[in-house]
Amino acid sequence: MSVYRALRRRVLTPSMSETKLDVRGFHVKSPEARDLLETVGRSFLTGYAYAAEAKEAVDAEERLEDIPRRFKGFAYEGAAMGFAIREGLPIGGRGLTADFLAGRGDDHIYMVYVGVGWAMARLPRFRWTTLYAPDPLLKWLILDGYGFHQAYFKTDKYVHQQYQEAGFPWPADGDQWYANRVIDQGIGRAMWFVGGTDAALVTKMFDKFPAERRGDLYSGAGLAATYAGGADETELRAFWDYAEGYRPQVAQGSAFAAGARVRADLVVPHNDVATRVFCGMTPQEAKEVTDDALVDLPVDGEVPSWEVWRQRIASRFVSLGRC
Repeated sequence: MSVYRALRRRVLTPSMSETKLDVRGFHVKSPEARDLLETVGRSFLTGYAYAAEAKEAVDAEERLEDIPRRFKGFAYEGAAMGFAIREGLPIGGRGLTADFLAGRGDDHIYMVYVGVGWAMARLPRFRWTTLYAPDPLLKWLILDGYGFHQAYFKTDKYVHQQYQEAGFPWPADGDQWYANRVIDQGIGRAMWFVGGTDAALVTKMFDKFPAERRGDLYSGAGLAATYAGGADETELRAFWDYAEGYRPQVAQGSAFAAGARVRADLVVPHNDVATRVFCGMTPQEAKEVTDDALVDLPVDGEVPSWEVWRQRIASRFVSLGRC
């Protein structure tokens, strides 16, 4: 590794201390939950560091494959942020995210797009044109990543004060009215971390938000509870009980998480437990629900295709009697 690349890693990579719950001021439910969430954070920053110092995308991929199975997706998410940050810099390189997605990053495509959203939150707005988001459907995940970042690092403002940006200027090609909906999905996902995976606390925080925002928040939390974990079956069932009125959204978010885990061949036991509680099926079956909802999905019209996809998935679980 060159001295320049080592220096680039050191300059660009945030401190690991930023992942500690006491530094963030997040709730600590138990030592086990704290260790899990902090390991997620460290895995993310490890992937970010690999991307910061990589000469080419493939250099980071080889090292990412050594990350433990449960946390590998988070490392790929961090690497995507790292590549997107580099592309947003005047001399950071070009084509890195595209090359990443052309390789092993494709298996983690959902996490890669979310990672690009983290970069959006760190780059000045005039550099957002450098963000690589070629898929017209999955591009919305960038805003999910943006929302997660804001809730994670600006918790008081975005979570405790329920702040929402007016006139969000992305995507540049239209449907900006929908942006805050997806940002809320990311905020809800982050609140699973902010609440330390404590189902009762997370739902109490949701109750402070306007009712029209809660469905998206619950969707994000259902995704996080399934993908990241941190709650046992009893706690997950309690969350399901608390989510009365928003269970279709929880099931939809859980199915998204299952699809991401199955696609990347990263299914671990807690994914099975969560999808059984929220979706009434295995992760593989939940992924099939998301795949079936893609059939004949309309191109963006009055309602973005991303929202149509989510509504189809949620409706499927209602028809199955889950909600």
